[in-house]
Amino acid sequence: MSRKDKVHVGNNWESAHTCLGPVGMVSVIMPCYRLVGRAGVNVERVRRLLDGQVQFEVVPVDDGSGDGTAEELRLAAVAHPATVRPVLMVSNGGKGAALREGLRHSRGTHILLLDGDLDLDPALLPAFFDVMQQRVADIVVGSKRHPDSEIDYPWRRRVASAVYYGLVTLLVGLPVTDTQTGMKLFRREALQWAFDRMLVKRFAFDVELLAIAHQHGYRVAEAPIRMHFGNKIGSLTLSNVRCVMNDTLAIFYRLRVLRYYQSVEPVQMPAEPPLVSVVVACPAPSAYLTECLAGLARQSYRNFEVIVLPDEPAPDYPWPPEVRVIPTGRQRPAEKRNTGIDAARGAVVALLDDDAIPVPGWLDHAVKYFSLDDVGGVGGPGVTPPSDPWLAQMGGRVYANKLVSGDCRYRYHPDRIRTTDDLPSCNLMIRTDLLRELGGFRTDFWPGEDTILCADVVHRLGKRIIYDPWVSVEHHRRPLFLPHLRQIGRYAMHRGYFVRRFPATSRRIGYMAPSAFVLGLVTGGIVAALWPPLRSWYAAGVSVYLGVTLLATLHYRPFVWLLTWLGVMATHLVYGVRFLQGLCARRMPCEVRCFDHPSEQHVAGKS
Repeated sequence: MSRKDKVHVGNNWESAHTCLGPVGMVSVIMPCYRLVGRAGVNVERVRRLLDGQVQFEVVPVDDGSGDGTAEELRLAAVAHPATVRPVLMVSNGGKGAALREGLRHSRGTHILLLDGDLDLDPALLPAFFDVMQQRVADIVVGSKRHPDSEIDYPWRRRVASAVYYGLVTLLVGLPVTDTQTGMKLFRREALQWAFDRMLVKRFAFDVELLAIAHQHGYRVAEAPIRMHFGNKIGSLTLSNVRCVMNDTLAIFYRLRVLRYYQSVEPVQMPAEPPLVSVVVACPAPSAYLTECLAGLARQSYRNFEVIVLPDEPAPDYPWPPEVRVIPTGRQRPAEKRNTGIDAARGAVVALLDDDAIPVPGWLDHAVKYFSLDDVGGVGGPGVTPPSDPWLAQMGGRVYANKLVSGDCRYRYHPDRIRTTDDLPSCNLMIRTDLLRELGGFRTDFWPGEDTILCADVVHRLGKRIIYDPWVSVEHHRRPLFLPHLRQIGRYAMHRGYFVRRFPATSRRIGYMAPSAFVLGLVTGGIVAALWPPLRSWYAAGVSVYLGVTLLATLHYRPFVWLLTWLGVMATHLVYGVRFLQGLCARRMPCEVRCFDHPSEQHVAGKS
């Protein structure tokens, strides 16, 4: 049988009906990014292919294109409301985030992941069902290396694909010859199992997806594809290659070393999803608050209320009708949040800063954990928004650096699911009854009141706090250098003081390391000045420090590298000094001084 004949055999839809059964449905999830002029046409092409053949829906996902792609998808839905159900993301979250959103909005028993640009001919979909039926497979992956595939692919990408295939085979050991082709058919349960454990959102998304499913025992097979790549440049850039390599090594570490994916406990949405009270403390309405409320409006989980606590009523601000506004006068954030907790009608209070933007799915991913009785709280990372000014993004890079945040880097950069006893209140959800049992926040500290609250939830009440990287917000940062260092100094001083007052979550080596470095730098310099034989050793130690920090801040753009390097070193010095100051203090200034938030919060855009 010729290659053409073999492919043609797959154009029979009989096997699709057999796989789907009498009530099954195929959901075609199509991630689309900047496909204006083609998105609507491609959706219509897929719809026509499936129409009358199987029960289906097309779920195109606009990944924050901002170029008219979303409008084309809206028009397609208007023309075919029964079968086209678009998902429109406001900001670009990457392929993994787009597919996850598509899955949440889909209804099919079988899911086809199909790149929205249709480089891959969807007419070969029946062949995927043939393979699924004949091989009794749970997942069928389109492969450029399948003997029956017909591909038009640039040689550069062929070489890159071959190299990456070799790396994946060595590190992950998947039983497929091609992981990156954007056409894959899944039984829904297999895809859901993997999605519940995934961390990668961008280029190595496919490898992690298949690795998780294969490790759990889902059967994977390959089918032929027909690809016409054309004259596109694609995404084979140095930066993207670096990201793919980093993510692939991380997948290997989680899969082979940590055995992480199998350890993630299965969690289902509660049978009766609880009402969530979102409490936003702020000095006054601002552009940041507008972004925050817009992020809440985009949540697919709809059983929530919003309570905003400004100083004054601000009647001129266009408050959304569903928002409850409770003016508080000038108060510290902890006092404002306590007012919100008292007013909350929900079973869960979601604490959110006014300069934090919840991503789509923020509530969906968090609420499911409250089905577990021993979970008292849930939180996630506060990542730096790509829209932040450049120096603010540099501040975010410094926070996310391993040499600055250490084991707490997960607060600023998405990491694996874990339990923790200390999360910031810019993105934290706690059961309402626990908050009221504890009397809310301590009001004599700022910052640090969230550290005390988390410690009480875990160590006094015996509940777990879960960190999930998908419970994410975009949190605006202060720019390098002075605003960033002022904030660092304030955090450090309270952490040093808490080492004596609240040691359960603060007496940890990572918090003390910068102070040890500062003490070593000063005392070593003095000793070296008084005893010349030690000068070479002192210089060697300083050189090692400079070299390590230089490598840890590596970036392909020299100026970004330089600023991050200087920011990390300045952060070490300021944190070390201020931590010692707090460690030696009899009490914190905030315990005796009135809180002046217009200078500390409103100007800086913080709550």
